Amino acid sequence: MKICRNSFLIKFAIDLALAAAASWGAFALRLDLPIPKLYQRSEVFYILLSVPIKAAVIFGFNLFRQSWRNIGVRDLTRLGKAVAAFTLLSSTAAFLLSPYYRIPRSIPLIDGMLLLIAWGTARLLVRLFLEGNVRRKGREQNKRVLVIGAGDAGTMIVREMLRHPESGLTPVGYLDDDPGKWNTTFVGYPVFGPVKRLAAVARGQSVDEILIAIPSVMGDTIRSILETVRKTGVPARIIPGIWEVLSGKVSISQIRDVEVEDLLNRDPVRLDLDEIAGYITGRVVLVTGAGGSIGSEIVRQILPFEPRRIILLGRGENSLFQIEQELRSIHHFRTLTTVVADVRNRERLRRVFETHSPRVIFHAAAHKHVPLMEENPEEAILNNVFGTQNLAELALEHAVEVFVNISTDKAVNPTSVMGASKRVAEMIVRSAAENALPGRAFVSVRFGNVLGSRGSVIPTFKEQIRRGGPVTVTHPEMTRYFMTIPEAAQLVLQAGGMKRNGSVFVLDMGQPVKIIDLASDLIRLSGFEPGTDIDIVFSGIRPGEKLFEELLTAEEGTEASRFKKIFVARNNGLPAELPELLEELRQAAEQENGRAIREKLGKLIPHCQVCSEENGK
Repeated sequence: MKICRNSFLIKFAIDLALAAAASWGAFALRLDLPIPKLYQRSEVFYILLSVPIKAAVIFGFNLFRQSWRNIGVRDLTRLGKAVAAFTLLSSTAAFLLSPYYRIPRSIPLIDGMLLLIAWGTARLLVRLFLEGNVRRKGREQNKRVLVIGAGDAGTMIVREMLRHPESGLTPVGYLDDDPGKWNTTFVGYPVFGPVKRLAAVARGQSVDEILIAIPSVMGDTIRSILETVRKTGVPARIIPGIWEVLSGKVSISQIRDVEVEDLLNRDPVRLDLDEIAGYITGRVVLVTGAGGSIGSEIVRQILPFEPRRIILLGRGENSLFQIEQELRSIHHFRTLTTVVADVRNRERLRRVFETHSPRVIFHAAAHKHVPLMEENPEEAILNNVFGTQNLAELALEHAVEVFVNISTDKAVNPTSVMGASKRVAEMIVRSAAENALPGRAFVSVRFGNVLGSRGSVIPTFKEQIRRGGPVTVTHPEMTRYFMTIPEAAQLVLQAGGMKRNGSVFVLDMGQPVKIIDLASDLIRLSGFEPGTDIDIVFSGIRPGEKLFEELLTAEEGTEASRFKKIFVARNNGLPAELPELLEELRQAAEQENGRAIREKLGKLIPHCQVCSEENGK
């Protein structure tokens, strides 16, 4: 605090000294030196009058708070407004006092021009001096960084390097495939040419690190650049996504290693923030499975929309504790309640509803491991089906406005008990939608695998690589749809805001990815070569697994929504005897009768492949 106060005083003193000099200079320019005796008394009076006005302007426009190290166009614009205000005030004063003092009417105008030049030049000189200092130090000990991309992201991160010499990063220039940028400079650094010159420029400029700063490109481009980078032997890192760039939040601390998520062929998600805020802001929001990968990310994504309270509900106390601590210590969000509870316990849920009266529910609690649920089908049914039923019915009783059920692509033509249980859960939500009051929305959102979620292939592959391999893939032709966790959570929030009661939303998952390609990418990102340093072996398809996933049933089809990445599955209707079939399914699950569970699922779901298999208990 003391350092800031001293800095403010020094900048204020410099501005005031320049202000007095500008006033004297205005008379000197207007009347030449030496100042005629006829005007000397007026000159002294004008300086004594103008300096307090300028001091008031400095305070009024907070000019002493400007960071001269980071002075930019907006700061100079503010400076211009301050000088314009001074010119107006001093011109008025000079006009009113003209009967008593000889002050030429052009003096305030000349004074203002000199003041703008003096204040602006002082700030720019300080910035240039400090940036030059960074360059000098960089030549001696800092890492020399070559930036891939001379767009907004690239120039933004270069400015950050210059502002933060303590980062130890010194830019040397850019590479960019736009011919219009070649042989030009951005923020004072040259664009050496296209990305294909990477190896030559890295050698010629003695580059220590390569920074990829093109967040808007597709995954194939990142993969191609990484191939070239690997040949140079220079380490590479990447800056965050396009939204951080657009919001101007790019900083040195956000530079990170390249992850497999960067290699996905995905366009950035574009949200209607007003629509999401319309159903979350000021509401009590309940998130089940809040400690899981999807649930916790949904919690993070709704924070900017300022819910009145968030109820974190889940069974795992450790994961709940972690997200609670993150919300309190990192996001400084205090209005939350953590509830350790099982969605199968209806009375426990009822007390939660009666105590907190949630208005929005994101239901992410689910058993999701296909092979495990094949061995324990009753757990999949009791948790995924009847946990959802408990929540949906209580939501109807307690006037919940928006209920979003997180579903999966495995619910389409299910070949596993887990997938079938999620399909029945969709039916329950659709049934609840038929009984919901106007203006309410009970929907399901169906998407594929989420990269990096707990228990998914990415953490498993990373652990296998850490142990030196081999990496285990079930089948060389196995493909899956993938989405990043933040992307999935954002689209879930958007789907909730669309208020299409009873809908099953299907997210655009892009192109399916071969699991073997994913494994190879992860091995290379870890600095190894597949087949040479780390082997890939095949274990065979496990019970309940598909070679490839579908996002729609053959009967459904989709229709487009207002959002590019969200589609709506056409309604197939519900079985007329749904309540009776559900009761039979419950009894089979409670009796832990795997064969009966599959038979009941077969009655509920048309073309249910799992139900005809003789692999039940």
